Amino acid sequence: MPHSLRLFSAWRAIAVAAAFAFALAGCGLFPEVKDETAAWSADRLYSTAHDAMMQGNYTRSIKLFEQLEARFPYGRYAQQAILESAFANWRAGETAAAVAQADRFIRTYPNHPNVDYAYYLKGLVHFREDQGIMGYVYELDLAERDPKEMRASYAAFKELSTRFPDSQYYQDSVMRMRYLVNAMGTYEVNVANYYYRRGAFVASANRAQGALVNYPETPANERALDILRNSYRNLNLAQLSDDTDKILAKTFPESRYVTGESERPWWNFWSRDRGYGVQATGQLADRPWWKFWD
Repeated sequence: MPHSLRLFSAWRAIAVAAAFAFALAGCGLFPEVKDETAAWSADRLYSTAHDAMMQGNYTRSIKLFEQLEARFPYGRYAQQAILESAFANWRAGETAAAVAQADRFIRTYPNHPNVDYAYYLKGLVHFREDQGIMGYVYELDLAERDPKEMRASYAAFKELSTRFPDSQYYQDSVMRMRYLVNAMGTYEVNVANYYYRRGAFVASANRAQGALVNYPETPANERALDILRNSYRNLNLAQLSDDTDKILAKTFPESRYVTGESERPWWNFWSRDRGYGVQATGQLADRPWWKFWD
């Protein structure tokens, strides 16, 4: 028999064997994988899922919570499964799923006694969403990153504090809101300083002014006034620059931007000075000798 015919016969035999195997599977001759939870009650499903979550086995707990919702879609176990699934997803790093579950709970059970927790958890997810895995090892500064998640976190905490002033999560939410406002204000000032150091004085003035208007009474206002004053000066807007200078001196009389003193100790020459680009004279400071990449 020619080689090609032998090869064709071999492939045909394999095909026939595969078809026979599928036929046997359809007839139930192969044992099916049994679901150990098939006969479990709602109470047992919830207890097992909850225990897995408490032990840090978030993948298993999420799967069990999904099964609980699918089999017992009504009642307190299903409601609790949504909330705890949101938490488990958050801890597993599935932030989008965590937010979706929290939103679903808020939408489905707006008058539930624990709906305040759904808002709180949603705020927590956005609070650290873009911090990444290193955020749990090293506390990264929120003010250095895109404020989109900060705004979403603030909105969730704001909703909670407004609607549920007696909630056990109220005080922590208010504290986080204050931090977020300061961080968002600092972010705006960082952007303003970025534009200033590159000579884009119109843009730096606009961003500094925006920080003052949108985030008043925050620590970032001090630096925002300095950038705004010096931006006006570089734009030859002497009157606006002088007016801003007076506001800065009156509001922050001890500021280094008023006294001209540096806050950095003489020996600390290696740390980053966030304000090195602006001097009290309104001129761009010389770039530090080590800052050769920017």
